[in-house]
Amino acid sequence: MKKRIAIVGGGISGLTAAYILRRDYADTCEFTLFEANPRLGGIVETVTADGFIIECGPDSWVTEKPWAEQLARELGLAHELLPSSDRERRTYIARDSGVQDRSLAALPDGMRMMVPTDLNAMLASPLFTQSAKQAYIAEPTRAAELRETALLHRGINADESIAAFVRRHFGDEVADKVAGPLLAGVFGGDIEKLSARALLGPFVTMEAQHGSLISGMQQCDRTPGLSVFTTLARGLGTLIDQLLQSLPTASIRLSCPVLAVHSLPAGWVVETANGREPFDRILISTPLDTTRQLLAALPSAEAKRAATLLPADADSGLAVALGYKAQTKPVPTIPKGFGLLLAASPAGNHSLLACTFLHQKFRGRAPEGATLLRAFFASSAADEISRHSDHEIAGIARNQLANLLGPLPEKADVTIVRRWPRSLPQYEIGHLTRMAEFSICLSSLNGVAVAGNAFRGVGLPDLVRDATQTAHALARN
Repeated sequence: MKKRIAIVGGGISGLTAAYILRRDYADTCEFTLFEANPRLGGIVETVTADGFIIECGPDSWVTEKPWAEQLARELGLAHELLPSSDRERRTYIARDSGVQDRSLAALPDGMRMMVPTDLNAMLASPLFTQSAKQAYIAEPTRAAELRETALLHRGINADESIAAFVRRHFGDEVADKVAGPLLAGVFGGDIEKLSARALLGPFVTMEAQHGSLISGMQQCDRTPGLSVFTTLARGLGTLIDQLLQSLPTASIRLSCPVLAVHSLPAGWVVETANGREPFDRILISTPLDTTRQLLAALPSAEAKRAATLLPADADSGLAVALGYKAQTKPVPTIPKGFGLLLAASPAGNHSLLACTFLHQKFRGRAPEGATLLRAFFASSAADEISRHSDHEIAGIARNQLANLLGPLPEKADVTIVRRWPRSLPQYEIGHLTRMAEFSICLSSLNGVAVAGNAFRGVGLPDLVRDATQTAHALARN
């Protein structure tokens, strides 16, 4: 008899796990995938309108992480792989603390996150004060000291905030002006709370090996010609479509939220509005809050403890895409580059966090001569703005972007608004230690596994890798 596996949640993690089970274990396993919403993919969604290809969630993945690309190739999407237009790659930081009349300064060439590999370019940049430039110059000379006090050398459970980690190397200005906006643009949240060990793993390892991050980066071998980002020509929604096409329709239950999970002497029961179904194994690949609720409701003390070890909080995200055709007046004046970032501003001002110039980041995202901007709000700003209508939200985004970029048309030719409440789990200090204990607790729940962005990474490649490993473990154990 085949092992019956329930997959709760149809985002990229649940779909990848289903694909692996279908591909490798069709003779020994069968699955049912339960999705609360009427569509699959979670926050991965592509909308095509009037020649614009608009991503409502992530717009790409980091090319150096191979797992999403490997999956895309296996699904027959090699011809769709689209590298970022790195000749245009430039990221701007909005200087000043006020919302009005901000000026943009580009991150210097050769910056990898907050670490410069070209000190001459850094010294020529107007972004940094003389004090910050001196801190950068001094960092390689402090290599021995930094290696001796490296985070990884302080014990297996040692951790610190991203802010503390960056300040040790480069000082307050770089932490506030560069690291804060860069990390918030990916994870939301506050770098004073976010875990360096969980979110800056390669830099933490580099510190232990080299002391100086600048020296370590200069010695790194990066694959020549490798783009920084990769997406799919018709949008990341194509990946979801291909995964769905590879799965048996009868195994997919849309608009079917799981209300509870119950344990049996041998196995598990999934409860939905349609009744109860028994399964041998369960994969929970739901958003953070749902995962916590499902685990906390189980009678096992280990399950309840596991629920408390999950990230304590999650930030909301809000994406606003504005597409302007070539003939729309006034023609937006967009600087060459991929986008801009803003440092956090005082609460209550609907503060924009970032904007991506999608028509410049990837080819073919907009008609010839058109402009496609995507504004991103997070944290309390996203929660506050989300209460407004889509029309009002678009106006808020347009006005804030106009303060930064110059005049924009009163109305976009294409507008897409997506609210992603509590979609960004916060990996706060000590996250990896909590996840180690979480895994121990989960191992006592025979036949229950979890996957998703609350555990071991938030990017598409991380989610694909994690879901693949989890599917293999469920099928084999």
